[in-house]
Amino acid sequence: MMKQILFAGVIGLFLTLIGTPLLIKLLARKGYGQYIRDDGPREHHSKRGTPTMGGIAFILATIIAYFLSKVITGYPPTFSGLLVLGLMAGMGLVGFLDDYIKIVKRRSLGLRAKAKMAGQLIVGIAFAVLALQFADNRGNTPASTKLSFVQDFGWSIGPVLFVVWALFMILAMSNGVNLTDGLDGLATGAATMVFGAYTFIGVWQFQESCANAATLTNPAACYEVRDPLDLAVVASALMGACFGFLWWNTSPAKIFMGDTGSLALGGALAGLAICSRTELLVALLGGLFVLITMSVVIQVGSFRLTGKRVFRMAPLQHHFELKGWSEVLVVVRFWIIQGMCVIVGLGLFYAGWAAKK
Repeated sequence: MMKQILFAGVIGLFLTLIGTPLLIKLLARKGYGQYIRDDGPREHHSKRGTPTMGGIAFILATIIAYFLSKVITGYPPTFSGLLVLGLMAGMGLVGFLDDYIKIVKRRSLGLRAKAKMAGQLIVGIAFAVLALQFADNRGNTPASTKLSFVQDFGWSIGPVLFVVWALFMILAMSNGVNLTDGLDGLATGAATMVFGAYTFIGVWQFQESCANAATLTNPAACYEVRDPLDLAVVASALMGACFGFLWWNTSPAKIFMGDTGSLALGGALAGLAICSRTELLVALLGGLFVLITMSVVIQVGSFRLTGKRVFRMAPLQHHFELKGWSEVLVVVRFWIIQGMCVIVGLGLFYAGWAAKK
């Protein structure tokens, strides 16, 4: 069964390695280049015209890798896996429309704010509602109406509040990845690490599943997750696809993911967190996205309340650029921060299991 994970990761990696340059040529031929803000760091002006909407590459690679791994191994798809892929593709579609209007229609702001929000809400609500359906023979649905950290805890918040909570997570993670996607390879590399963590989490939850409680040495620490192994397959496909895309997206980037990619990756992260019952843990596993989002919140809040800015520019990565750090230096150091977040997050995940032994 573990072969699914290996095949999904390798196929995702291979497809983006060979597919992304083909997409670059297509986008360049059509003139679909990136718009660069005039008020940003001057070094970024040279990036104007670089092909964008590169998220198409890893979205398609992930979906193809997932289904090919199923064909090769003979295992059927699960509702949890399909829902996460659907959330990723749906958010990617919203981002694609935004990118398309910016680049092709020459409207710098892309989709109007209300239309963009409406698209995200439709996709998010559809995911949240469907995630509470399709119970297995143990009564587990892809998502739970309880809040979760390393497992479910507390009382059920009910389906209505769950939909609100799921929407908050999806919007927060999508916008977090979107804000992080400002330097070559930064968001792609950070996301690759988090998907690697979710591959491990899915495998661990599968091995310690309550469905196998009779054979576990510590049944009290088991996980009630509907399809943990398939979530690991999805995470592995995403990890491989992002890793291959990073070859072309790292400095100097030959292609940008655009909103197509950033909204898709954020949706995938939120979907994996919700379906694996690690909703609050994802804030630590994806700590860099949270940190960068908070820098924008602090900057806007401070300016509105006091008229003063805390940072030279938000999001945070641009603050350090304006302080004189090179783009590569910022990216590598931020990757280190993200790596530490993943290590601490996985440590807490394991500690939650060990504490029940």
